Amino acid sequence: MNITLRQLTYFKALAEQRNFGRAAEVVHVSQPALSVQIRELEKTLGAVLVERQARDVVLTPFGRRILAHAERVLAATQALGDAARWRGGLSGQLRLGLIPTIAPYLLPTALEALRSRDISLDVQVQEAKTGRLLAELRAGRLDAAVIALPSAEEGLIEIPLFEDRFLLAGSTARLAAQGGGPGADALRPMELGASQLLLLEEGHCLTDQALDVCGRGRGHAQINMGASSLSTLSRLVAAGFGLTLMPELAALQEQRAAPDMHLMRFSAPEPARQVGLVRREASEDDGWFTALATMLSDVGTTLVAEARRGCP
Repeated sequence: MNITLRQLTYFKALAEQRNFGRAAEVVHVSQPALSVQIRELEKTLGAVLVERQARDVVLTPFGRRILAHAERVLAATQALGDAARWRGGLSGQLRLGLIPTIAPYLLPTALEALRSRDISLDVQVQEAKTGRLLAELRAGRLDAAVIALPSAEEGLIEIPLFEDRFLLAGSTARLAAQGGGPGADALRPMELGASQLLLLEEGHCLTDQALDVCGRGRGHAQINMGASSLSTLSRLVAAGFGLTLMPELAALQEQRAAPDMHLMRFSAPEPARQVGLVRREASEDDGWFTALATMLSDVGTTLVAEARRGCP
């Protein structure tokens, strides 16, 4: 029986996409080429794997059983490749993902630190929301990802890197209206009252965290979730359109870009997110993951320490 890894990869993509065209795009081949390989796999196994419908592809009961085997084989193959690639520790090529509320602020210093460690290290970076990064990680297209913990995903190893506290950001007038004037006590997130709260668009974990710490739901009348980046939020609140929660990691850089945005701290215990590094449990750690986590932790800790000195 001659079953190839290519056939298993194409079959897995078809099972996930439920469409021959989309599956072909995922594995970067033409639709006819993918169809040929699926038919060859069915011929080798002696049974139909998928029901071909007009706008959908549905796995047959036999196809579901084969998919489970295919996923185990592909995962083991990925682990074998990882073991060979990381045999020398943190070297060769590193495929690293970061969420958008971390990447612009952590990456410049982190990349410099990685290059100073090994000038030959080829770092491939992907910036995306948490859900996309975890999907890429599970598929083996990323080696590790920097996200806000916990990931709530099975089969992943997590290492906490640093704590990133949230600051209240707004114009001078907006903060004063919240009791944030000179000499005033810091507010608690649950005490923002009827203030307009500006947040990132759906899908950003920072939005979920902000809603949670402020005790508000998505249907709240004073919630506006439409910004695509912290830079956009910074300029909106600087212009007086509302308030937002700003991570320490981004605070100084965004304040330099939007000087009319002011920051104040919440009273203890300050709300925060835990930034961490994750990888697949099946991928081998020959020291590379621990080394990467240590380096990113050092960089992140230094950056938030600077923010705490700049925004006491």
